[in-house]
Amino acid sequence: MFSYTIWILLLPLLSFLVLGLCGMKMQHKTAGLIGTCSLGLVTILSYLTAFQYFTADRVNDIYQTIVPYNFTWLPLGNLHFDMGILLDPISVMMLIVISTVSLMVHIYSFGYMHGEKGFQRYYAFLSLFTMSMLGLVLATNIFQMYMFWELVGVSSYLLIGFYYPLKPAIAASKKAFIVTRFADMFFLVGILTFGYFTDSFSFSFAGDIVMGQGTTPFIEGNMAKAVAAGGFILPTALVLMFIGGAGKSAMFPLHIWLPDAMEGPTPVSALIHAATMVVAGVFQIARMFPLWIQYAPEALSIVVWVGVITAFYAAAVACAQSDIKRVLAFSTISQIAFMMVALGVSLPGHHGALLDDHAQLGYMAGMFHLFTHAMFKACLFLGAGCIIHAVHSNEMAKMGQLRKRLPITHWTFLISCLAIAGIPFFSGFSSKDEIITACMEYSPVVGYIMTGIAAMTAFYMFRLYYGIFWGTPCKENEHHEMHEPVVMWLPLVILSAITVGVGVYTTLAGIFGWGGSFGSFVSASGKDYTIHFDMQVALTSTVVAVLSICLATYIYIGERQPIADRLYKTFPKLHRAAYKRFYQDEIWQFVTHKIIFRCVSTPIAWFDRHIVDGTFNFLAWGANEAGESLRPWQSGDVRQYAVWFLTGAVALTLILLCI
Repeated sequence: MFSYTIWILLLPLLSFLVLGLCGMKMQHKTAGLIGTCSLGLVTILSYLTAFQYFTADRVNDIYQTIVPYNFTWLPLGNLHFDMGILLDPISVMMLIVISTVSLMVHIYSFGYMHGEKGFQRYYAFLSLFTMSMLGLVLATNIFQMYMFWELVGVSSYLLIGFYYPLKPAIAASKKAFIVTRFADMFFLVGILTFGYFTDSFSFSFAGDIVMGQGTTPFIEGNMAKAVAAGGFILPTALVLMFIGGAGKSAMFPLHIWLPDAMEGPTPVSALIHAATMVVAGVFQIARMFPLWIQYAPEALSIVVWVGVITAFYAAAVACAQSDIKRVLAFSTISQIAFMMVALGVSLPGHHGALLDDHAQLGYMAGMFHLFTHAMFKACLFLGAGCIIHAVHSNEMAKMGQLRKRLPITHWTFLISCLAIAGIPFFSGFSSKDEIITACMEYSPVVGYIMTGIAAMTAFYMFRLYYGIFWGTPCKENEHHEMHEPVVMWLPLVILSAITVGVGVYTTLAGIFGWGGSFGSFVSASGKDYTIHFDMQVALTSTVVAVLSICLATYIYIGERQPIADRLYKTFPKLHRAAYKRFYQDEIWQFVTHKIIFRCVSTPIAWFDRHIVDGTFNFLAWGANEAGESLRPWQSGDVRQYAVWFLTGAVALTLILLCI
């Protein structure tokens, strides 16, 4: 039934190969059409897969895991590396997210990248990036997931450094590659630890986990598995894997690569931030959620607090940035942290069950926010691309009063801002409200903190909105002609329509308790989870968001902004610290250069060079000198050998006679 799903991976791979090998001989239009048409087919197949999967018969009201393809690629003793395709609710949901956003980016790039040198190369890299992320979410085991995980890293390196003649682009791509590789090292160690003790790379502890029964499965005849299941080994392996995910998803303090990744083309930023690289860490936690919930529930608190710190830090920095892409970049970091927190607060333990309503709520809310965020964040980034395309600058100082000159971009940007701010009837409201509800049930302290961060989100997003479309007009662009090509505004309209459509339906479903919304398709146990708004939380978060928007309106809507200027003059050091990202780059520079390189690596290098190499060099020198000393004895002169033989024989005879 799902045999066609193999083409979801093969089509972008073929597109990459064709464009990579033959792209230079093609016209730009031909190369773009090949890439876009292949993604169009992938999108059709993804929606067909979702329709067939979610309308198929359930067993005990649970969507079944389907593996249309699986083969052993590399047998290795008890371990074996498999390759295949796995379909379950979250992988099918991710197919929709990735294919939709990627198709919008492909269409949009026709206009944004028009006339760019390397146009064919750009589409080849886009195809590789999309294929890598699709392979990651469809992986049947952790090892296959890791392979595509690394391919995602390579693809992002190529796309971030697309403008490779520019030094900042090269520096940004190297930074992204090195930081994420550093985190991936922990992921690999976690995978190997897991594989060594379980004899498997399965997502489900060799397939013997039964969700919701509240018992540890009996493990017969395998001491290593028993030790891993009952001790600290599995939690350690999962935390190591989480560090890899934290690097990919730009969690604090491994977030430093993401703001610099804005050096790549803006449509690439939309793809990285909405549907591919940064959500990989969230997907990793969700994919291994059965392992976390059964063997390392206490370790989920690490995920919670890393997420809380990251969300607050990124929101604080976003309030002071002047580059519109960097505001959106820190916004992404903060929203991804919301998803991490949602998964982290999904702790079991209520009523003796592994998956009670609270755990279901947190998991569902995290995945729901991943879905809604992908749509409105892609719309925001593509809208930012239209603005940058028009004014040829990323700085808000070069913008202002653009709402009449870029009307479609203005309205779609406003819709996305309302969604991320959490205003009812826009998609971000429903998903964020569910996250805050889950946080409140986990700990009121965490719930209040996340509510405060949601308020900051509304404030900095409308600061951005007013800075671009209202505020002071830039005289340099006053007579500059601006237009919105259809290939650039059409994706904005589609993404904003999804944002509004999903928002209206889920808001009404949450108020009236309808089924059939997101929780009916994706939940931790596979069973329906009907969304019911906690009206107290919903009203509080709405009031807080509206107040934040009103505050941003009061400060930033006018052409002159005396309150903002006064705040800047009152707290110049705080503003500068936030603008400089609280000196995180400088701290990492100090840690790597002054501590790791100078205090750790340099002494180790000296020891290696002088002690280890010196010892072996001395042994080699001694052996060489001994050889040189003995070399005259091996002259090859038979007469000399005979003389020494006779001399020795006579000497030995005399010694024996004397004795």
